[in-house]
Amino acid sequence: MPKLTEILASSAVLAALRQAWQDSNPGLSGGREQGGFIAQDTEGGLTVLRWPTGAGASILVPARAGCKIHGMDIVATFHTHPNTGSDYLQEPSETDRRAIRDDPDLKGKFYQGELVLAQGSLYLITPQGTVLELGDAATILALA
Repeated sequence: MPKLTEILASSAVLAALRQAWQDSNPGLSGGREQGGFIAQDTEGGLTVLRWPTGAGASILVPARAGCKIHGMDIVATFHTHPNTGSDYLQEPSETDRRAIRDDPDLKGKFYQGELVLAQGSLYLITPQGTVLELGDAATILALA
């Protein structure tokens, strides 16, 4: 199963993250969170399954059971933090951290955590709820 570095090296995953960021309408306000599952298909490839569009500062994760979606292992999840105004957090919130840490359906053997894409940084919330700053989002994702 893929490690985080392999997930972030996948052109399909990077394209999906860039599209999610664009779809989230980033700016001072008016953005809508976007997110999705990154799953490994039966041939070992990575597939991105997007979630329904969220609100300005929240998103609902669709049903999943046993860290699987459509029979595939979920290896990561992601969501955007598109609102850059002072009323919004760019880094993952305590609610974000608890949601990952306490979700029994995101405790699969191969689950790497949740990527949070913000204006300046790409973060990872580990399955234990710890937040790691992975680096500059534009550099990692080659954002224009």
